[in-house]
Amino acid sequence: MSAARVSPLTVNAELKQRFARGETTVGLFIGLGSTMAAEVVAASGADWLLADLEHGGGDESQIGDIVTAAAAYGVPTLVRVETPERIRVGRVLDSGAAGVMLPRITSAEQVAEARRGQLYPPEGIRGVASYNRAARWGQDREALDRANDDTITVVQIETLAALETVDEIAAQPGVDVLFVGPLDLSYALGVPRQFDAPVFQEALDRVLKAGRQHGVSVGILAANLEAARAYQRRGFTFLTIGSDSTLLAQAVHDTVTGLGEQS
Repeated sequence: MSAARVSPLTVNAELKQRFARGETTVGLFIGLGSTMAAEVVAASGADWLLADLEHGGGDESQIGDIVTAAAAYGVPTLVRVETPERIRVGRVLDSGAAGVMLPRITSAEQVAEARRGQLYPPEGIRGVASYNRAARWGQDREALDRANDDTITVVQIETLAALETVDEIAAQPGVDVLFVGPLDLSYALGVPRQFDAPVFQEALDRVLKAGRQHGVSVGILAANLEAARAYQRRGFTFLTIGSDSTLLAQAVHDTVTGLGEQS
């Protein structure tokens, strides 16, 4: 049996293939910085987890534990890095992450540079090492050959600059998902949290159009199941339903409030 076959990280390539086929996938942000919370989410049927190093409570040192906890259930882990710098991207990929989400993107050129940090030479500038989780601690050196094809790239469309160049961003080789950050984008458009505003709705249409034209999945953060279903009908296929913390807070609130109303 080959090392690649027994590695739990083989789930990474499967997710990328699902994006390419245009399938709908569902996951959520992991922001509590808790490996156990990540495992609970993976065990509950999520298609992927997205560990948040930009706004979440965890840090880079926890990514490996989250990756292995989720992979035990066949669930790959994506990571939103703080910045798209080569060292930040490379470290989470070495930890076994399936790919990265790039925040605060402003141009196609920035995406291209971030992609170079994801790819081994000669295509990119990612440092080459095999004594890490991604290569099964040196036992799966063939992982180095697969990595450039299997690594996932999610680009956030949350700035005016990204929105204005979304077609060029979607056309960049290796981009798998365009991801709308609703809060950031609404603020950038001058309509904070006004998700029904015409200018915000027009922005969503623009991102969806770019995704369709270039065969790239389009994702968005949904506040709840009802919103996620509406986004799915509209054409979004990478659906993020809140985070571990928001779902926990909502469940506790609903339970406590419901019991209080009956007392």
